[in-house]
Amino acid sequence: MIVSTNPATLQENGRFPLSDAAAVEHVLDGAVRAQRSWRETSPDERAQLLRNIAIALREDSGNLSRLITEEMGKPIAEAEGEIAKCAMTCDFYADNAVRFLSPEYVQTSAAESMIVGDPLGVVLAIMPWNYPFWQTIRCLAPALLGGNALVLKHANNVVQCAMWTASVLERAGAPSGLLGVLYLGNEEVERVIRDRRIAAVSLTGSTRVGSIVGAQAASELKPQVLELGGSDPYIVLADADVDLAAEVAAKARFSNAGQSCLSPKRFIVVREIADRFVERLLGHVAALRLGDPMERDTTLGPLARADLRDELDHQVKATIAAGATLLTGGGPADRTGHFYHPTVLDHVTEDMVAFREETFGPVGSVVRARDADDAIRLANRSDFGLGASIWTRDLDAARHHVRRIEAGAVFVNAMVASDPRVPFGGIKRSGYGRELGLLGVRSFMNVKTVWIAA
Repeated sequence: MIVSTNPATLQENGRFPLSDAAAVEHVLDGAVRAQRSWRETSPDERAQLLRNIAIALREDSGNLSRLITEEMGKPIAEAEGEIAKCAMTCDFYADNAVRFLSPEYVQTSAAESMIVGDPLGVVLAIMPWNYPFWQTIRCLAPALLGGNALVLKHANNVVQCAMWTASVLERAGAPSGLLGVLYLGNEEVERVIRDRRIAAVSLTGSTRVGSIVGAQAASELKPQVLELGGSDPYIVLADADVDLAAEVAAKARFSNAGQSCLSPKRFIVVREIADRFVERLLGHVAALRLGDPMERDTTLGPLARADLRDELDHQVKATIAAGATLLTGGGPADRTGHFYHPTVLDHVTEDMVAFREETFGPVGSVVRARDADDAIRLANRSDFGLGASIWTRDLDAARHHVRRIEAGAVFVNAMVASDPRVPFGGIKRSGYGRELGLLGVRSFMNVKTVWIAA
């Protein structure tokens, strides 16, 4: 039995049965049947379904946003933004369907040569709870455009979001079985990964889970896209617009209660401007309103689960014990729900827990660097490599610095964000493979060379 609980009130949203063996067979067989027909559809037909999904998302935005807030605690205004982004992404792939799926011709003197993309089949999507609709849609939209079907195994604390995702596709007119949903315990997922009907696997989750799922899929020679943890650096150089950098830092770190793999965890600030950055940052943090995520003026909701809050508190306390300075926050809020005070740690060094590990919650760590070279050294001194931000007025220098930073994405004078127009993914222990953009479509396609002799 799966229990959905509101993390702000601790009240149960509902109880739902796990998928039994017969249900698993039904979903997998249905996905195979649907994909065999779907792969024969034209780019225009696929685009129309994606447009219909966008319409259904917008029409039901109120209910879907409320589900996000009730199941994982995201402030309602942020939840509405998540649904809007999902719809925009479906429209993007619909608008680019013909371009993305057209053959790429290669000029040769001896033959007609081209590169085409064929769907792989049924993709298993193992999705997390922190962006329960967005994470699914950013996998689903390019996979469907590529001619694949999807089987969704969502995080069990957002089971209703998974159900409503299937409902959205049904209302959009998707063929039966094109999106199947399984409700499984973690120990049952391996059997589905190894099932011959699954052609590929997409996982967004922790590094630990990614290494397990990646090994299981690889042992069956199935391609994977793994988007895993991050400890993103937010580099502020001496010539940066410090006021703007601090304002964006607070937004980037504390949105979704800090529960984002690509939000900055380590503020690496050159020493000569560090005090001013910290002062401005604390001002923005003080303006955050922790409270009921259903209220529109709330800007900081609860963490999704008690174990996440407790692990975060352990990391904070271990970092303080190692010598970091606590500037604000530093513990759970004294109220019902899994709330944690927004926290800023200063003088964090590379041997401390908050530097080495991913802190998945409303905690920002200030690391003081000697200069630009030292800041980049500190940024790269991590097992993770998802995203990074760098703040400087010298754009020529920035173009040089971005090539030195070990990350899947580097944003200059802006917060890191995923965008359907460009590929998204990491390196090192942040995973491999790419979602979004054209590469997101090709991740689950057979890129086939065709050579026709004259």
